[in-house]
Amino acid sequence: MSNPYGFGPSALGYAVRAKLADYGVSARLLGRLVLLGGTALRRARLVVDQVHFLGNHSLAIITVSGLFVGFVLGLQGYYTLQRYGSAEALGLLVALSLVRELGPVVTALLFAGRAGTSLTAEIGLMKAGEQLAAMEMMAVDPVARVLAPRFWGGVIAMPLLAAVFSAVGILGGWLVGVVLIGVDAGAFWSQMQAGVDVFKDVGNGIVKSIVFGFTVSFVALLQGYACQPTPEGVSRATTRTVVMASLAVLGLDFILTAMMFSI
Repeated sequence: MSNPYGFGPSALGYAVRAKLADYGVSARLLGRLVLLGGTALRRARLVVDQVHFLGNHSLAIITVSGLFVGFVLGLQGYYTLQRYGSAEALGLLVALSLVRELGPVVTALLFAGRAGTSLTAEIGLMKAGEQLAAMEMMAVDPVARVLAPRFWGGVIAMPLLAAVFSAVGILGGWLVGVVLIGVDAGAFWSQMQAGVDVFKDVGNGIVKSIVFGFTVSFVALLQGYACQPTPEGVSRATTRTVVMASLAVLGLDFILTAMMFSI
């Protein structure tokens, strides 16, 4: 007797097979984007244009967000450290919080909301307008010509934005702690210089930002490339980009932190 609701072993098998097929398409696209890295970087102008589009257009929100995060860190850090008589360590607290965690993570979340959605919408609209299909008809590989420069542009832009976020955040912490509250400026900077390790702290933050840029750029391009070629499909793909990229960043942050600081 047939199941009127469509549930059963056959429906489950079809769903599993469809999901595995999606994973296979994603893995193939990721492999092609990685292998096309040399080709994309040889077309330096295309990658530079994407770095400018993704990075420069995201600079305003990154700068303003970093400044206010630094304000909050300076204020909350001072009142917390003051309880233990360690207000002079405010610079160290602000710097470590930003270069280790908040800089890469918050920048990646903002990057996903600003640049990731832009990539998804752009690729989705190109697919809906059959521009990608037209390129294939002209024997032009859309992955190599359109997707790869955007992917590597995002990978390059993300660490630069994270560095700007951390630098502006440290400046914000200095403004609140030293200028507004009155923490000794020499102690603020000397504690930071003595306590922040270039390789262990700054280096790990750079690695995180590169991984996050890799992840967010790939998720954005995948959602745009695989979306339904309709206005509704593009809008859903844009929403999925923000959700999936944000969850991936937070999950990878935990994994990378556990790996880096347990060694």
